[in-house]
Amino acid sequence: RTGRGLAVTAVHLPVLHPIVARFGDRVRVLPSLAGQAALAAAPADLPEIAAFLRDHPDVAAHLLLDIAAVDRLGHPGAPEPRFELIYHFRSLTLRHRIRLHVPVPDREAPSLWTLWHAANWLEREVWDLFGIRFTGHPNLRRILCHHRFEGHALCKDYPIQRRQRLDEPEEYLLTDDPEWA
Repeated sequence: RTGRGLAVTAVHLPVLHPIVARFGDRVRVLPSLAGQAALAAAPADLPEIAAFLRDHPDVAAHLLLDIAAVDRLGHPGAPEPRFELIYHFRSLTLRHRIRLHVPVPDREAPSLWTLWHAANWLEREVWDLFGIRFTGHPNLRRILCHHRFEGHALCKDYPIQRRQRLDEPEEYLLTDDPEWA
């Protein structure tokens, strides 16, 4: 343990045993925080590992809580690649959380929307704000910024003073079309 006793070595967390046994060197165990298991894997392995996390009875991570993205541009000593996705999973039955870190060297990763429908909007948010594409996503379009917005607002190289006003009637943004969602 370090600091306030929150960080521990994750190797001893029982939830990791079936994952490491199944995937071996395709996953890398990361330090745990507050007992939350953490792993890293390549984008190509993401769908298979995510399905295993959901389907294996000793893991049972049936809930995809969030997908976060990190842009390390300008961070001294930051590992390559510049962008990384962090998937947050939760098992309600076994009461544990798992973080899966996925580096995205080409700003592209496979979509998980076929495994978790919640990934639909989470992946759209990451694409909108960071420009990371999700292959196989059925409707990858902006969800937070307006449709004429240029660039990706949370990328470190986006000019913070840049303003992009939408000069269209508000009615244009309101619709009952289910395809829009």
